[in-house]
Amino acid sequence: MSFWEHLDVLRGAVIRILIALAVLSCLGLAFKEPLFSVVLAPADKDFFVYRLAGIDFGMKLINVDISAQFFAHLKASVIAGLILAFPYIVWEIWKFIVPALYEAEKKAVRRTFLLSSGLFYLGAAVGYFVVLPFCLQFFMGYSVSPDIANTATLQSYMSMFGSLVLLMGIAFEFPSVILLLSMLGVVDRPMLARGRKYAFIALLIVAAFITPTGDPLSMLLLTAPLYLLYELSIALCSSRRNP
Repeated sequence: MSFWEHLDVLRGAVIRILIALAVLSCLGLAFKEPLFSVVLAPADKDFFVYRLAGIDFGMKLINVDISAQFFAHLKASVIAGLILAFPYIVWEIWKFIVPALYEAEKKAVRRTFLLSSGLFYLGAAVGYFVVLPFCLQFFMGYSVSPDIANTATLQSYMSMFGSLVLLMGIAFEFPSVILLLSMLGVVDRPMLARGRKYAFIALLIVAAFITPTGDPLSMLLLTAPLYLLYELSIALCSSRRNP
């Protein structure tokens, strides 16, 4: 295939991905109440994570912008569409790159692509059930003066929700990338083991960029699971290394 033919195939994949994303996002627009029962659950004192941990926490959101609630609905719908469409997006990427691979490479890429969807949903779950509730509790409980009350806007909450859930899902793709590179013979276990200290510094930098608030505590909170993923990547390389 020529360059323009490859470009035409890529364009078709992108169009199909956008259509799938639009359709699934429309489901979020159509089912507003079920969607926001999930989105706003971490702000509710009855959120089962708080009850399970014995934490008395809840926050009341306010709206200070006329159009904020409408755009919050749009944003939540797009986030839901991205999460639901992720396996299909991975499948379209797989279909695009598979003709350029040798048979041995196809097996390696197929395994990592199957792993990637599970890791994405695991990361999104960690962001939703662990990282987001912790950040909400910390920041809503922190005050520079007893005379200043903490009140969160809907826009601020949606920004933190989207950043933590989606970015944690993407961050959890790290082991699948490392596994793919290992199967293709690009990296191996000794190389990753020697790079632990450099990886920790790099993960701190990544956490600084993806943390919505930019504070040191949130950075460390995000770095911890990312570093555990790095160790998981070393374990995966050791068992499935391409000789």
